[in-house]
Amino acid sequence: MTEARRIVVKVGSSSLTTAAGGLDADRVDALVDVLAKVRDGGEREVVLVSSGAIAAGLAPLGLHRRPKDLARQQAAASVGQGLLVARYTASFARYGIRVGQVLLTSNDTSRRAHYRNAYRTLDQLLDMGALPVVNENDTVATDEIRFGDNDRLAALVAHLVRADLLVLLSDVDGLYDGDPSIPGTTRIARVTGPADLAGVSIGSAGKAGVGTGGMVTKVEAARIATAAGIPVVLTSASHAADALAGRDTGTYFHRTGRRSADRLLWLAHASTPRGSLTLDDGAVRAVVERHSSLLPAGIASVEGEFTAGDPVELRDLRGRPVARGLVNFDAKEMPRLLGRSTRDLARDLGPAYEREVVHRDDLVLLHG
Repeated sequence: MTEARRIVVKVGSSSLTTAAGGLDADRVDALVDVLAKVRDGGEREVVLVSSGAIAAGLAPLGLHRRPKDLARQQAAASVGQGLLVARYTASFARYGIRVGQVLLTSNDTSRRAHYRNAYRTLDQLLDMGALPVVNENDTVATDEIRFGDNDRLAALVAHLVRADLLVLLSDVDGLYDGDPSIPGTTRIARVTGPADLAGVSIGSAGKAGVGTGGMVTKVEAARIATAAGIPVVLTSASHAADALAGRDTGTYFHRTGRRSADRLLWLAHASTPRGSLTLDDGAVRAVVERHSSLLPAGIASVEGEFTAGDPVELRDLRGRPVARGLVNFDAKEMPRLLGRSTRDLARDLGPAYEREVVHRDDLVLLHG
């Protein structure tokens, strides 16, 4: 942990705001004090994934609790995001640190060109000495293209920027083997793999009620990051300094895998399929076992409304999802392609149809 050069830190709404809404300036300043110290000397870089935009917009709009409908959430985010970044800008300015705002939707990161742009922006900000503050772009995200929680976003950003460590800050000081409010429960200091969590009851709700996450989303984020070769520390915001100094605090999740192809991690975990393609047994074997592209000859049926470039789910004849990929044709074009060879399609429809429905470079296998 102490050797990590590039670190992604995620902080939840409950660690920055009051339950009634509105930013707590003292809490923000306390976090900034820790992160500024981490960057002192210029040898370590920090990307901050910060929740809090919707929560910060509640009080100014006269809302007493987080609204359930998307439209009012977006309105609160529109007001709160400006307040959040302004607060960070002023707080980091005490240390001469510039802040750069980066707002993302899952659509920005599952498409190839958008993914490259997101990486270049974040990498350039770090190279220029700025500290990126990342959040989901709540004001424009629809239900279909939302990350859903910033824990998962943080795991994916850690992979995007090639981070050495992900720190998840919450209102709980680690993962426990039961409800931490009940006497007798024990903090789990280390998790080396999924087997360590067998039988552990993981709560789903935070205490403050202003965010969307909970322990379930944090454990899932840790699973995503560690599978991509990034260790994770889960602790409370009040213990952030200890975590970043490598002291024993919270729960440490060991890496369980290696880095995968950048964009495929986003495709697997950040995209919402707009439709599905059912494959015959031969096509399933080609995609899953030989890692081949999906050709029209192996597609038995199509469901959903999608356009070229959208994520779609690939299913076997029993309806089991086996892969996810970016499709090269619109849904309305698909019926006349099914079961036909690319050679026949090129002859009858033109050379534009002599290509894969899903290229293997735009395809990720789904395990389990």
